[in-house]
Amino acid sequence: MGLAEIRQLIKECIKEVEIEKLSGNTVAIDAFNALYQFLTAIRQPDGTPLMDSKGRITSHLSGLFYRTKRLIEYGIRPIYIFDGKHPEFKKKEIEIREELKKKMEEKYKKAIELGIKSDMKKYAVGTARLTPDMIEESKDLLEAMGIPYIQAPSEGEAQVARLVIDRVADYAATQDYDALLFGSSRIVRNLVITGKKKVRGVEVEISPEIIELEEILNKCLKIDRERLIWFALIVGTDYNPDGIPGIGIKTAYELVKSTSDPEKLFKYVNWEKYYKDIDWRELVEFFLDPPTIKVEKVEWREPNEEKIIEILVKRHDFNEERVKKAIEELKKGFKKGSQKSILGFFK
Repeated sequence: MGLAEIRQLIKECIKEVEIEKLSGNTVAIDAFNALYQFLTAIRQPDGTPLMDSKGRITSHLSGLFYRTKRLIEYGIRPIYIFDGKHPEFKKKEIEIREELKKKMEEKYKKAIELGIKSDMKKYAVGTARLTPDMIEESKDLLEAMGIPYIQAPSEGEAQVARLVIDRVADYAATQDYDALLFGSSRIVRNLVITGKKKVRGVEVEISPEIIELEEILNKCLKIDRERLIWFALIVGTDYNPDGIPGIGIKTAYELVKSTSDPEKLFKYVNWEKYYKDIDWRELVEFFLDPPTIKVEKVEWREPNEEKIIEILVKRHDFNEERVKKAIEELKKGFKKGSQKSILGFFK
């Protein structure tokens, strides 16, 4: 099921906004989350990712470069946060994701053999992999663009939340709701993706969404953050993806609302039956106090045109004219806009 199902309970606390309304704000972006979005969304009509002449995937670089440029043009100051070492209890979720990718790869190969283009595109997006080389090159590109990034000691989402808590950033930019569990007071979804997506076969426009933790807790759910974490563990998180079988989102919500004793709650839902090797207390503590680093300040610098061209054009065959045009737009984006939106760009 997963925490994404919480959307059913907090619809009235989700606000769609025009991206221009975020001008002047600093956003901490979960880099892995964003890069995976680029890898799945930026593809050829048959589902294959963008590649250079040597067959190396470049979808992530294209998305990172052009989407980040657009954020700067809107007056939004991005900071990218990269995952560090995953906690041991995330091992099962990583194994599940890997198994799913293998299944998607098998279905993708069959679709190619049969020449079914619709299936080729459908299954190809599920095969996306983010390699160490892709991660390092993404960091190189951000540095060349003058965009700050932070290497988290553990989960990127936890570090993203820490930046918002410490007021280094105004928003946590992520597609996942886990940033709320880590205490981020404000998250913005759909920031690094644009256009349309299909929902139950119908194309809908994608708009940024603002979600505020305090409003969710006090208005929509009427529970505290610790109960929100209990609720998440019952419906499923990255660390116990299956949640508690047989307990739906509404039942889970009623359970956490009706008790103040987590010991009784997790005994009642038979936690140990499903998760013998994972202590729910350890997970609660991890969400409340995850490994993070304190960041005093971040700096945005003038783009290094030569380095950007080296990475994108010379190394990966991007169109030089288009890249140079985008670099000029990036430079203008840093300089134009309201006084509020450009303060702090050049230190």
